[in-house]
Amino acid sequence: MPKAVTIIRADLTATGLRQAAAGNNDANAARRMLGLALVLEGYARGEAARLCGMDRQTLRDWVIRYNAEGVAGLSDRASPGPKPRLTPEQEAAVAELVRKGPDLAKDGVVRWRRVDLAHVIKTRFNVTLAERSVGAMLRRLGFRRLSVRPRHPQQDPAAQETHKKTLPIWSKPRSPSMRANNRLNFGGRTKPGLVSRAH
Repeated sequence: MPKAVTIIRADLTATGLRQAAAGNNDANAARRMLGLALVLEGYARGEAARLCGMDRQTLRDWVIRYNAEGVAGLSDRASPGPKPRLTPEQEAAVAELVRKGPDLAKDGVVRWRRVDLAHVIKTRFNVTLAERSVGAMLRRLGFRRLSVRPRHPQQDPAAQETHKKTLPIWSKPRSPSMRANNRLNFGGRTKPGLVSRAH
């Protein structure tokens, strides 16, 4: 059975802990403060834990944190998340690769996809990344996904301009007043003389 841990901090009494809990927006931290307040008021450790919705061992762990860090230690700590698989230098190399774009002769593609970058990363750095991880890394490096039409390496700008000149001449759309007049002529009220009278 683990040895009982006592609260050794004297900066807050049970009343002070209750007041701190009342003014705290973090419900979990407030619940822990109330548990510690109950212990300071003489409740048995198991009973104080039960009243605050935790087990005895959990309350003991929070007593240790409170003794070491005070009220600030009763809040949940943000998770740092998984450690990046690539070093900052390797990520910088990938960013430079993305900025330059692929070489069709060497890389076999006209634009980078996440699956292509994952393959290059595996080849160069011997690190396997899922496509989703590559996308997260690119966002972290400041890149945004753009859906652009890939450009064929053999496209001829002069031929495109010639083709544009042979297209039919574009005519300006009719003015709004003309469209309004057309709406009056179609589907409008029938003239009184054309209405058949029912006898």
